[in-house]
Amino acid sequence: MASLNRVMLIGRLGKDPEVRYTAGGTAVASFSLATTDRVKNNGEWEDKTEWHNITLWARQAEIAGEYLSKGKEIYVEGRLQTRKWTDKDGKDRYTTEVVGEKMQMLSGKGEGKGEGGKDSRGKGEQGQGQGNYGGDYQNAGGMDFDSDIPF
Repeated sequence: MASLNRVMLIGRLGKDPEVRYTAGGTAVASFSLATTDRVKNNGEWEDKTEWHNITLWARQAEIAGEYLSKGKEIYVEGRLQTRKWTDKDGKDRYTTEVVGEKMQMLSGKGEGKGEGGKDSRGKGEQGQGQGNYGGDYQNAGGMDFDSDIPF
């Protein structure tokens, strides 16, 4: 029997990403993401907000810590994962999170409270106000690869 565990979300960060490092030096970023649906309730339109816990790993976590901030709009694609942990009282607790595998910044210039929509080269966002951060990190080191193109 086949199975599928995919999550695709577009929403806004509820807080700045918290970046930490594992004992092995791997970056881990955590933040909350709000998605909002408009629903009709007793003839009136109402916004219904759902909060999602997002975890990014490695280079994506570093990029999130550097370029994302509260209020920024992003696209995240990944999988659901539930973890079990023990609280300070010794009780078992569970948390479900989205482990992001792809992330793309969607906020336009000046949206959110961060760097004003700058891409990884410190320039304004590309194209239609969308930088590509879905796993293509060629430009994430601050290098301008476009200037090396001979045509």
